[in-house]
Formats: sequence, structure tokens, C-alpha cells
Amino acid sequence: MEVKMNTKISKMQAEREKNVSKISELQARNKEIDGQITELENTDIVGLVRENGLTPEMLAQIIKAMQKKPLPVENVLTRGANYNERSDTHEEN
Repeated sequence: MEVKMNTKISKMQAEREKNVSKISELQARNKEIDGQITELENTDIVGLVRENGLTPEMLAQIIKAMQKKPLPVENVLTRGANYNERSDTHEEN
């Protein structure tokens, strides 16, 4: 006696395998995108440091000073918004 498997089961299993493959591809792409975002952020940071004539040592001192006495949150948010507005106008095409 031969047992027949419901055809819907095999179709669903095939669809699931296809989805697993797509998810894996998308996760790999997201990892690439995350790396590109980090590179662009780092480039922006280096640009800001150079634009303001800071050496790496000076930047380290500023960061250490901020760790000891952090800026009020309002100032950080305001400065971040100003930076974003400024960098939007300097985007490359």
C-alpha cells in the first residue's frame, strides 16, 4: 500500500525553502549596507574633525572631557540636528 503525501505539504515546504533562501540573501545584503553606512559615518566624522582643524589627539581630549562632564542632552540633540542639516547640503550626487 502506497501512502500519498498531501501535495499541499510539498508545495509549502518548497515555498518555505525559497523563503529561507531569500531571508539569508537579505540578511547578507543588510550586513553589506550596515558596513557602507558605517564607512559613510566614519568619513563624515573624519571630515568634521579635519574641517575644524583638530588632530586625533585633540579629538581624544575632547571626548575624554565630555565623558567626565557630558553636555546636557538638549545641546547634543540641537547640535546633532544642526549637523544633519549642514551635511544634507553637502551631499555628493
